[in-house]
Amino acid sequence: MRRIGFIIFLLGSNLAFAQNSGIDFESTKWKEVVKRAKEENKLIFFDAYTTWCSPCHKLQNQVFPDKTLGEYYNRNFINVKYDMERGEGITLSRKYTIQVYPTLLFIDPRSEKVVNHAIGFKSVEQLLQLAEQAMSRTNW
Repeated sequence: MRRIGFIIFLLGSNLAFAQNSGIDFESTKWKEVVKRAKEENKLIFFDAYTTWCSPCHKLQNQVFPDKTLGEYYNRNFINVKYDMERGEGITLSRKYTIQVYPTLLFIDPRSEKVVNHAIGFKSVEQLLQLAEQAMSRTNW
């Protein structure tokens, strides 16, 4: 009986660890995100989503948890996501003229201008390519 408990514990530990291997999204106010990105000399990766958007859920569940993607994005960007129909998301939606979901933005915090963007579901490979394009368009 103890052996079964130990196996369940190990499986649970592995699942918990795997869930934390993807993109780490900050949950803070926009001004704080911009400030931190400036301090760390990083671009901002911004996932603009809504709760009813099925491609948004697909990104959240199938793409953002990817370990390779998480390692690259966590090292190179300050990652944020906002619900475009709630709280600060409403203001940011107007600021960046977001009308389609998901919209993925790469923002230079110094100017708060978009340096690269994409609309709709993207694969891990496509998100890595978008990130590399964003990085090449700035002098970080």
